[in-house]
Amino acid sequence: MTDPTILVLSSLAEGAKHGYAIMQDVAAFAGVELGPGTLYGAITRLEECGWIQPSGPRTRRQAYTLTSAGRTHLRERLAEMDRVAKTAKTRLRHV
Repeated sequence: MTDPTILVLSSLAEGAKHGYAIMQDVAAFAGVELGPGTLYGAITRLEECGWIQPSGPRTRRQAYTLTSAGRTHLRERLAEMDRVAKTAKTRLRHV
């Protein structure tokens, strides 16, 4: 899975993190290296959607947290992914 939106939301589900910490966390749990452009583009989109928000004052190493809407969105997307994975596993058994 390489969708930066889901990866960033998943990272922030654990707690507030700044960009570099998100990059390190995603690399550790998903094996995906998010470049700065990809990461900060995703952060901008997530913030515009209201799924994450800055934590504390705006600084160079800005931390972000998951909002309640972001947590709901993440749960919904994970449920969709789970349905797809279950369907694929069932279909693979028949091949």
